[in-house]
Amino acid sequence: MRPFDDLIAEALAADVDGWGFAWLEGRATEERPPWGYARLLAARVAAARAPLDLDTGGGEVLDEAPVIPSGALATEGWPANLGLARARLEPRGVRVLRHATGTRLPVADASRDLVTARHPVAPDFGEIARVLAPGGTYLAQHVGPWSAAELSERFLGPLPGNPVARDPGAEVLAAQAAGLEVVDLRAARLRQEYRDVGAIVWILRKCPWWVPGFDADVRRGRHDATLRALDAELRASVPFVAHASRHLMRLRKPA
Repeated sequence: MRPFDDLIAEALAADVDGWGFAWLEGRATEERPPWGYARLLAARVAAARAPLDLDTGGGEVLDEAPVIPSGALATEGWPANLGLARARLEPRGVRVLRHATGTRLPVADASRDLVTARHPVAPDFGEIARVLAPGGTYLAQHVGPWSAAELSERFLGPLPGNPVARDPGAEVLAAQAAGLEVVDLRAARLRQEYRDVGAIVWILRKCPWWVPGFDADVRRGRHDATLRALDAELRASVPFVAHASRHLMRLRKPA
């Protein structure tokens, strides 16, 4: 394994835009949910008349669909990802709209027969219900509660409270309050393994909400002791293990 400083410098210099994770190949792994979201998405999108993909990131997951109908829309709020999504999806006929979390979707009422999302930032079920046509479907894979909590707690200490905002039960209640019917709900807890300290630095830059302020702090040395302790463990061939939390939701707007 390369020296500690080299691994840190490499991870800090690496690109973290978009929602691709190829940089971690050979350095970290995460189990996949059993339901195969990309496959489910591709089948639904191919059969849709007017799909909408929310928080599309760099458009990576939607672009895996072999067939995308004309008139498809996607939204993204992070400027760096917005450019990537437009470059990837617009040649396939997908119009990518800028949309800030917590604001009204720039989409007409009852105009979409399918709304999809992979790891949406903060799903707004009222807005999803508004843009869905009667009989339309919402298909999404959400990040669940306590996802990668082991990694966050290694830097921050015990996490307080109960993350109701990402709890699937709470989301079901919010969806029902918006007038949507729950057709399917499945949850999975998935093992993550990190094999070098560079992988940990890179993922904390990619997902900055796991350890707020991490990128700046590591340059000032605030987390140096924790990183060096992790590095020593990883050099002893002991991977750092955390767990991702995911749930699949399929909702329907009554006809």
